[in-house]
Amino acid sequence: MRQTAKTCCECDKKLVKDEVALCQKLLGIDTEDLYCIDCLSAYLECEKEDLEVKIQEFKEQGCTLFL
Repeated sequence: MRQTAKTCCECDKKLVKDEVALCQKLLGIDTEDLYCIDCLSAYLECEKEDLEVKIQEFKEQGCTLFL
C-alpha cells in the first residue's frame, strides 16, 4: 500500500520525513498541522538553523520518529 505524500499546511510544499517527524515531536504526535521547516520556523518564531540543530539532537538521542 502506497503512502500519500504529506504537504505543508501553509505553502503546500512536499515534506521530507524529518520535517514530518519534527512537527510530530514539537507539536504533538497526533497533529494534523504539518509544516515544512521554513514555515515551521516562522510559526514557532525561531531560526531555521535552530530547527536543523534540533533534528540532529533528536536523531542522536535515538528518537524513533526520526528513524
